[in-house]
This record gives sequence, C-alpha cells and structure tokens, in this order.
Amino acid sequence: MKKKIGIIGSGTVGQTMATGFLKYGYEVKIGTRDLTKLADWKSTAGEGASIGSFAEAAQFGEIIVLATKGSAALNALQLAGKANLSDKTIIDTTNPIADTPPENGVLNFFTELNDSLMERLQNAFPEAHFVKAFNSIGGSLMINPDFGTEKPTMFICGNDQKAKDEVAEICILFGFETEDMGTVEAARAIEPLCMLWCIPGFRENKWSHAFRLLKR
Repeated sequence: MKKKIGIIGSGTVGQTMATGFLKYGYEVKIGTRDLTKLADWKSTAGEGASIGSFAEAAQFGEIIVLATKGSAALNALQLAGKANLSDKTIIDTTNPIADTPPENGVLNFFTELNDSLMERLQNAFPEAHFVKAFNSIGGSLMINPDFGTEKPTMFICGNDQKAKDEVAEICILFGFETEDMGTVEAARAIEPLCMLWCIPGFRENKWSHAFRLLKR
C-alpha cells in the first residue's frame, strides 16, 4: 500500500484529511501558500507530518489529496506542477462553489448541469488519475464518523479503476461504505451532493448528517 500522502490545500479539509492519514500510519506533507498558517497543526501533528509548497507536497505524495476551494483548484494544481502529478491518484475533494451567498440555503455553483469541476481538472491534467471523494460531507465527519451501526456512503468516480480501488480502500479505512458511480462524468451528479448536504446546515444549523445508499 502506498503510504506517502501529499495534500494540496491547508484549510480545514486538508488538515482533517492529513490528521486522518497520520492516525493510520501514513506520512503526510501538506502543501500551502503560507507556511505560517500550519504552525499550530504542525506542532501537534506528530511524527510523519511535514509542510511545504504545493510542488513539494505533490512531489512527496504517492497519492495526492486536492483540498482547496473549487475556484482555486486549477491554479493550485498548476503550482504543484504537471510532472509531480503525472500517473498519480488525486483524491478530489473540491466543489465548484461560486463566490456568491447561498439562496435559501442552496449553494451556487460556477459549473452547469452537464459539466463538473473534476472534468475540467482531468482535462487540464490528463496524465493524472482524479477520483472524486469526500466532497459531500463535513470536515468533522470525514474520519471515522460515528452513526452507530450504520456506515455512511462515500460516492466516488473517476476514469482509472486502479486509482478508484486505492481511494475505496482509504474510504473504508476512514469508516465509509464506497459506491463507485463510474467515470469522470459522474462528478456532475456527485458534486451537487454538496449542495444537498449543506441545506440543513444553512437553514437549521444542523451539520451532523451523511448520505447512505440503501439497497435491496
């Protein structure tokens, strides 16, 4: 199993994912534009944790986690460098959230129904293997969420089966059941789950829920 994780993005999602990987014995390097932003995290993260630039994190990681704002994702990957991303699995946690306020609790996206942010990123970096995951649940529930006997569902998609298998193993490790929804076009359906997940939060300040796919 690949054990070196490079994280592009130093916000809540990036730090949460990093802490989760460290919990299970991975080595993690978080890439950031501002190293001082991670001083507190680094001081408590323990052995196996390091920080650097986007390019240094991408070069370090055998698997990459993209954890920036959706509007900053393309630029962050450009700074990471195509060569550092080539032939690597990229866990894409981003959503194409527009810089406008929600309308009655519903987020605005800068993509359209027949488009997705992950498709744009995959087209821009064709040698990388993007897998959409961890985009439709809050940061506090990303690592081993406790819903009693029920495990929430993590919907994933991407063009490379090996990459999806790697991400599925991580999802299971982090306490989720995984549903592979197919190729990159499925991100058009998975990314808007973020909208649905956020509505109870914006309307009722309720943020402790998750999706589960029921089968019979």
